[in-house]
Amino acid sequence: MEPIDAAVILQHLIDPEICIRCNTCEATCPVGAITHDARNYVVDAAACNLCMACIPPCPTGSIDNWRTMPRAVAYSVAAQFGWDVLPAELKPEELAAAGVSALDIPAEAAPAAVAEAEGEGVFSAADCAAVIPPWSAAHPYANLYGPRASEKFVIASVAGNVRVTEVGREYDTHHIVLDFGAMPFPVLEGQSIGIVPPGLDAEGRPHHPRQYSIASARNGERPGYNNVSLTVKRVLEDHQGRPVRGVASNYLCDLEVGEKVRVIGPFGTSFLMPNHPKSSIVMICTGTGSAPMRAMTEWRRRLRKSGKFEGGKLMLFFGARTKEELPYFGPLGNLPKDFIDINFAFSRTPGQPRRYVQDLMRARGPDLAPLVADPNAYFYVCGLKAMEEGVVLALRDVAREGGLDWDIAGPALRREGRLHLETY
Repeated sequence: MEPIDAAVILQHLIDPEICIRCNTCEATCPVGAITHDARNYVVDAAACNLCMACIPPCPTGSIDNWRTMPRAVAYSVAAQFGWDVLPAELKPEELAAAGVSALDIPAEAAPAAVAEAEGEGVFSAADCAAVIPPWSAAHPYANLYGPRASEKFVIASVAGNVRVTEVGREYDTHHIVLDFGAMPFPVLEGQSIGIVPPGLDAEGRPHHPRQYSIASARNGERPGYNNVSLTVKRVLEDHQGRPVRGVASNYLCDLEVGEKVRVIGPFGTSFLMPNHPKSSIVMICTGTGSAPMRAMTEWRRRLRKSGKFEGGKLMLFFGARTKEELPYFGPLGNLPKDFIDINFAFSRTPGQPRRYVQDLMRARGPDLAPLVADPNAYFYVCGLKAMEEGVVLALRDVAREGGLDWDIAGPALRREGRLHLETY
């Protein structure tokens, strides 16, 4: 459905100074109004229906920006791709010069939804995603160090950098440990940080920060130390498969122990694990989407070892093209079977049929359906955008096969903070 026909609109814009390029907004938008290039995320005014679905998940608030604009001269997608800062709001005299009267100007507040998106009834995974954390999640600290160039970042030292896949250098994945020394940097499992690559881009502008999920437990990669770990894969192509040399990923993978890194964040207030006893966690991921799952698993492992926590069921559905490309394959195999239920899906193993995480979920339907119905069970999905719909559809099918009404169970997962999607 087209946006309401009006001479003046509140145009939805993304602040390029604050945005950390996490792809949350594009993944959440139900009408495809948000897109990106190598530098900026932008909103197409002709497609945006002001549904506001992208506002709550944004970790920095960069998405919550609006400009009163004559529709005829609304900022184009091409123009937004060239921005380093948001343009100023048009002054009353500028609006008047464009033929806009005071009566034409919308209310100052950002609008609520003005219409249902075109294609009512079409399944959307984003409609199922929770925007609130589990009720027992610990309080997160966020945005301690800001993404604007003028705001403070923190310097971390590289304490470790090891490869965690068996494939060659071009597509290898690294486990990188960053130490913050005496600088406070509290994090929780499921949060992320921004890395600010050094140098300038091809146009002579400073690089924007890139977001990486934390792969370590809340008390550090090494317990009791002020450090975090990341899972980083070298990027040689973008989300559309076009060749690109990943700026931050290659920078991080090449770091030596002792080198310094500029960090901002932490970010994230909803993709957090539950802390109450006997809560169950189902983790579904591909590739480096395993980072937050590793963090949650490690925290539960430490609690279990201490004997101070009685956790519920842990299930992991982990997908990769081959065993050799799956991060942490060796360490995962050493975890006790009575601690975590691990299911691997490989889509490119020679001589074997292609299997994806959603295939394994359907195969384990009798075990998953009771967890969908259990108010103390939480589901986390992290990986490429392409997996999102298939995973949630599989969850829907599992629920229905288990005798559950998805029209009731699905909204409950979102409303109760039990189904979390983080795709890129």
